[in-house]
Amino acid sequence: MSDKKYKDILTGHNYDGIQEYDNPTPGWWWLVFHCCIAFAVCYFVFFHISIYGWTRDEAYSAEVKRNFDKQFAALGQLEVNGETIARFLNEPQWLDVGRTVFQTNCISCHGKQGEGLVGPNMTDDRYKNIKQIGDFGTVISNGAAKGAMPAWKTRLSPNEIVLVASYVASLRGQNLSGPRPPEGDVPPPWPVPDKPADAETPAKPDAPK
Repeated sequence: MSDKKYKDILTGHNYDGIQEYDNPTPGWWWLVFHCCIAFAVCYFVFFHISIYGWTRDEAYSAEVKRNFDKQFAALGQLEVNGETIARFLNEPQWLDVGRTVFQTNCISCHGKQGEGLVGPNMTDDRYKNIKQIGDFGTVISNGAAKGAMPAWKTRLSPNEIVLVASYVASLRGQNLSGPRPPEGDVPPPWPVPDKPADAETPAKPDAPK
């Protein structure tokens, strides 16, 4: 092709005899570029300034709650007492739910595995505020140690309290090493439930992940 055909679209730059054609960025690229800028501005305003945005933690918590609500529909409304807590001691699928509640709310004080940090070790055989298995529900609901252990009854449902109490009770005897020595007294062994929990609750859902 002749130079004459392209002389009007040359940039006018000349480097050591090399000339450049004027090849502008296509219009669709500029459209995408400006749409990205507009999206970024809207995203920043919605998630970081407005009252309607949400964080990843909030989205996760909402998903966990929806999962719990779906699973708890199979249980109905549980009573927070020793008999109910003991029912779930040998139910791995429900203890997994209790473990999720524990790891979501309790590990900052009691450690990821219940080995104790700020709060007591929950895996040895001694307890400061537990004389019988039903006391787990009372302590979780109402708190203890003048507020050092907060009351969770306004933040957890009765079903969550029962299942996390069963999970914590199931940790007894693991004797994991932690920064705090054993504290309190040794209560009697936990009662053996008369019948498994699934005898009254036929559904066995998976634990939330």
